[in-house]
Amino acid sequence: MCFSLSGLNQLSFDPASSESLGLGSAAGPRLSDSPAEDGSGPGKRKRSSIPPDGGRNLSLDSILMGLPMSDPTAWATAMNNLGMAPMGMTGQPLLPDFDPALGMMTGIPPINPMMPGLGIVPPPIPPDMPAVKEIIHCKSCTLFPPNPHLPPPATRERPPGCKTVFVGGLPENGTEQIIMEVFEQCGEVIAIRKSKKNFCHIRFAEEFMVDKALYLSGYRIRLGSSTDKKDTGRLHVDFAQARDDLYEWECKQRMLAREERHRRRLAEERFRPPSPPPVVHYSDHECSVVAEKLKDDTKFSEAIQTLLTWIERGEVNRRTANNFYSMIQSANSHIRRLVNEKAAHEKEMEEAKEKFKLALSGILVQFEQIVAVYHSASKQKAWDHFTKAQRKNISVWCKQAEEIRNIHNDELMGIRREEEMEMSDEEIEDPSEMKETEESALVSQVEALKEENDSLRWQLDAYRNEVELLKQEQGKASRDEDTTKEQQMKLLQQALQGMQKHLLKVQEEYKKREAELEKVKEDKLKIETLLENLKEQQSMADEEDKEGDAADCQGNESSMSRVCACSQEKECPVEKTLSNSPVKSEREVLLVGIISTFLHVHPFGASIEYICSYLQRLDSKICTAEVEVLMTRLQNTFRQELSGVGASLEKRWKFCGFDGLKMT
Repeated sequence: MCFSLSGLNQLSFDPASSESLGLGSAAGPRLSDSPAEDGSGPGKRKRSSIPPDGGRNLSLDSILMGLPMSDPTAWATAMNNLGMAPMGMTGQPLLPDFDPALGMMTGIPPINPMMPGLGIVPPPIPPDMPAVKEIIHCKSCTLFPPNPHLPPPATRERPPGCKTVFVGGLPENGTEQIIMEVFEQCGEVIAIRKSKKNFCHIRFAEEFMVDKALYLSGYRIRLGSSTDKKDTGRLHVDFAQARDDLYEWECKQRMLAREERHRRRLAEERFRPPSPPPVVHYSDHECSVVAEKLKDDTKFSEAIQTLLTWIERGEVNRRTANNFYSMIQSANSHIRRLVNEKAAHEKEMEEAKEKFKLALSGILVQFEQIVAVYHSASKQKAWDHFTKAQRKNISVWCKQAEEIRNIHNDELMGIRREEEMEMSDEEIEDPSEMKETEESALVSQVEALKEENDSLRWQLDAYRNEVELLKQEQGKASRDEDTTKEQQMKLLQQALQGMQKHLLKVQEEYKKREAELEKVKEDKLKIETLLENLKEQQSMADEEDKEGDAADCQGNESSMSRVCACSQEKECPVEKTLSNSPVKSEREVLLVGIISTFLHVHPFGASIEYICSYLQRLDSKICTAEVEVLMTRLQNTFRQELSGVGASLEKRWKFCGFDGLKMT
């Protein structure tokens, strides 16, 4: 079968041949070979005709319109085997009265407008119409399109330079040959990496082939005519991220960047101004050439640059001094020419100034006439006959004309002042010329004074009008300014009050903090004195405890001897014995028993911290100092020894009650 894919190029086989995809006539007769029936009989079933849109060629690469169509009967049979109603190219049922329970298709193939001989040309494809997928027949398998009403299959974001696709949902019995047979129609396949879990990766030669392969996503594949689950599957084609594709894309981008840089460099070199020609080295021949160029007015600038370069290079010596002197002399001869040229240009400039001054004075006269017209129009006789809009326009035009006239008048006066300054700086040579110049100056001054008088009179009128307008505007502005100034003053006063309050608060806080600091310092001194007193008391208590322990030991020995001697005669009260013994309370007796049991379990001894950690589990109020004082009082029961060497030296307490019993 010949199929048309959206976005695929023309297939490699010949569409006009009778064998489609190498299947020959095994796929059934073509649509053009099916017998034509008019269906006019009453007992015959009506055939559903495909609309003209169903025969459109949906390929974007302009595949030939005369492609042979597959046998609709085979198509319907395949759809029937899958338990689906036969569908046309546009998704419409071929037979409206199709019964799925029959297990076969009994309809008559419809007439396709693309059949050769009918001469029906389908209309152009609208851009919004979705592409209709068809059944694809291959040598070893058949691909059935998905339901056109389902949404398109989801794909991941396309990696840059992607040429590799992931194909999932392959049949379990699918081989690389079958995969190659299906996907080689999309383009040249470079490599196939197949996995044992019914998926594979296919790498194409070009990027656009990946788009063709994505078209097959959603198709159901069946190997041969088998309906076994191992021979069927639903294809899922998606973009795959491969290191080779990314490397090739990066190489391509680097190449494009190099080309762009080369193109920019060429463009910059094209628009770069040419560098000046290099100055030739000194020689006698070049010296004679430069000397001739120095005599020519047109080539003087080039030659003088060469001469300057030679002198800066240090080419002047005793042998070449005469040549350089002659060239310098030639350069000096051009000074008179340049002075004459400057004088000629100054003369031309003076003539141009005179022309400009005459033209400017004529323009000023015309401006004065125009302003006089505006002023005459603004008088009471004529002004009352104009409308408001006309009066407004006349006043605006008058202001503009007066401004332009004043600007030109200032320019003319500046030119005259410059001329007067130049005349004052010039040296007077001949008295006759001085008289002529004085007369001409007086005439010109009289004319200038007349013009200035007229211009000043008009300016005075203009200034009067402007002053009146400004007074009116200032009256309004002064009122607005007074209100704004009052508001600003109020705001500033409020801001100052707020700042003062804030400063007072800060000062109060500062004083409080200073008082707190003084209190803290006093508390610190008190605590230090208390600590010193406590240390002294503790040292005194330790000395008293040691003296009391020694006295208690002696009293205990004497009392024990007396108790042994007089045990049959008298019984001593319990309170006296407790007061004379080193154990002063029942709690200390319990502590001695628990410590003895603990140290009996640890024959090698234990540190005071270890003993106290065990006791604090029983009672958290027990402190280390209390336990240590109790154990030091019972020297016959507990003994302190040093164990370890150097840094590992440690004090350990051991139980010696059995030895102490023998000694006592």
